[in-house]
Amino acid sequence: MRLTCVECPMGCEIEVEVSDGKVLSVKGNTCPRGKAYAENEVICPRRVLTTSVRSADGKMVSVKTAFPIKKSETFAVMEKINKITVTAPVKIGQVVCENISEDINLIATSNLND
Repeated sequence: MRLTCVECPMGCEIEVEVSDGKVLSVKGNTCPRGKAYAENEVICPRRVLTTSVRSADGKMVSVKTAFPIKKSETFAVMEKINKITVTAPVKIGQVVCENISEDINLIATSNLND
């Protein structure tokens, strides 16, 4: 499998050899982050999910998962997020929902004032 690493601006072209769901080798990365990215991407890809939640007065607040979630869980997590309503004030970095996926919190990435 061939990948382009997105962990840093280098954009290394990485080749990953996989057999029976296990990574046998990783070639082409110039740093350890590239190796870890490639291994995770072929076995269990993860992404930081960014979206918005509605406040009680109808305004929107941008949010993101504090860490990457399993890509396969994106739709299930979005269903949970769509049910969330926040109340002002909300500050950047504030936890909007604890444990939205595994032990990963959903945090605000914008402020919402009264």
